[in-house]
Amino acid sequence: MNNTFQSDFNSKIISIAGRKNILLDKNKTLFYSTGIRVGGGVVAMVVFPNDLFQLWQVLEECIRHEKIIIMQAANTGLTGGSTPDGNNYDREIVIINCLHIKQLILINSASQVIALPGTTLYDLEEKLLPFRRGPHSVIGSSCIGASVIGGVCNNSGGNLVNRGPAYTELSLYARLNELGKLELVNHLGINLGKSPRSIFTNLQAINFNIQNVPDTESLASDKEYQFRVRDINASSPARFNSDSRRLFESSGCAGKIAVFAVRLDTFPLPEREKVFFVGTNNAEHLTHLREKILTNMNSLPDMGEYMHFSYFDGSAKYCKDTFLFLKYFGTKYLPKLLEAKRYIDQLTGQVTFLPENISDRLMQFIADILPNHLPIRLLSFRKKFNYYMLLLASNNSIEEMKLLLDIETEKSEDFEYIECTESEGKDALLHRYVAGAAPARYKILNPDLAGDLLPLDIAFPRNFKDWDQLLPQDILNEMSDSFEMAHFLCMVFHLDFVVKKGVDSKLLKEKILKFLDSINAKYPAEHNVGHLYKAEKSLEVFYRELDPTNTFNSGIGKMSKRKNYQ
Repeated sequence: MNNTFQSDFNSKIISIAGRKNILLDKNKTLFYSTGIRVGGGVVAMVVFPNDLFQLWQVLEECIRHEKIIIMQAANTGLTGGSTPDGNNYDREIVIINCLHIKQLILINSASQVIALPGTTLYDLEEKLLPFRRGPHSVIGSSCIGASVIGGVCNNSGGNLVNRGPAYTELSLYARLNELGKLELVNHLGINLGKSPRSIFTNLQAINFNIQNVPDTESLASDKEYQFRVRDINASSPARFNSDSRRLFESSGCAGKIAVFAVRLDTFPLPEREKVFFVGTNNAEHLTHLREKILTNMNSLPDMGEYMHFSYFDGSAKYCKDTFLFLKYFGTKYLPKLLEAKRYIDQLTGQVTFLPENISDRLMQFIADILPNHLPIRLLSFRKKFNYYMLLLASNNSIEEMKLLLDIETEKSEDFEYIECTESEGKDALLHRYVAGAAPARYKILNPDLAGDLLPLDIAFPRNFKDWDQLLPQDILNEMSDSFEMAHFLCMVFHLDFVVKKGVDSKLLKEKILKFLDSINAKYPAEHNVGHLYKAEKSLEVFYRELDPTNTFNSGIGKMSKRKNYQ
């Protein structure tokens, strides 16, 4: 690229966002251009706009100078979808990180919210709490610090079966059309003016009546989800990333447009909650329990999470430090801790005689010498059983759930449950939430055994029953270790493998995906295709319609990285 043209671009972005909000040095951009699990590549710049109009202006300059644009918030994605994938692009990449644009507007007595790009799920939960309302999703291990808009763009959430995954048809976004013109689309259902400047100014200054925002027929959540989950005889999954039912503008866009704001429903918090912890050594008991819950209960539990002993043990051993931090300090400071941890690893990584990932090793050492952190009754179940379910019931579903579990317990000696105390319930849920970090920590601590991480995010058909011991032994023999858990009521499984050192993980993954295709499973279920999965044809068509010039997040879903998808 012409140096004068590049210098002009840098100057323009500096004049818009300010020099302190721009990173050009490779060592400083590395933090933002590297995924937390996979992905990474060289970028020309990382820019942090301070408001929506600055974001619009930065987009205009990136397009005028023919840059690839990657929209980013907390960079917590597990499939590399908010970073580059290698360095084989035909244009320079600019990451626009939106964490500075952090605003949340409660409308119509907090029954709905408007979230801007930097707003996190934690921000949303905290601001809704005084109104006794909650968001579509609760913070789990994979989305601590994650943004609200990121969840919408990536079809995330759904473990709360009465609320469903992130979805809205009400958003404010920019797209680049076939003629190379940047268009601003206001589908928030609120009159904010005509020009981009007036729309952004009126939105951020809240120049509209927040208690009288007009109703609209457009959805702000997946209202059909709990009915879809109940259809246990269906041969298709309850939810998955490429489900055309839930691909609409910002929803499921995977960064192929620039989303400025989304409007979402909120949900009343329950008056009462109770956690039940189930243990068995027979997988069929859990299948039967799921069927009874979804077909017989008038009120569904809020959550039904399955843990195999592999993830129970993995979380207990490798996620103890995160568990303790969250228990005693809460989620508010964890994103900062993770950010500091990554910076420490980058700095110490330049010292040749120090081991890699020194922060993980240090935290694991401290965790190992601390006393047991899990409730005694949960640990007693671990000694007796290999399969567990966490059931979070609320209000009317509590009594229904207890009655059902009593009946199932009477039927079999190999089926027990604990009605958790409040503290036991919190610890059990937290144990599940932090579990997702176990495979990565295992790989770090076992470098002589562990090869690549192979995370699989699978949506099984709703009528699928052969979920236990799914893969043939010849495939499992290629793994150094494996971890299994699921959002069980909707049959969304997380099978996270650490491949043995020296094994070709790409070839192994192809074998696994071929088998999954044969049973009509869909993947990914909730983490977006990122750079790990090939987009299905219907999803590729959706991406191309949103971004016909391939300017935004080029290469996503293993599509072309070149301009106009050449």
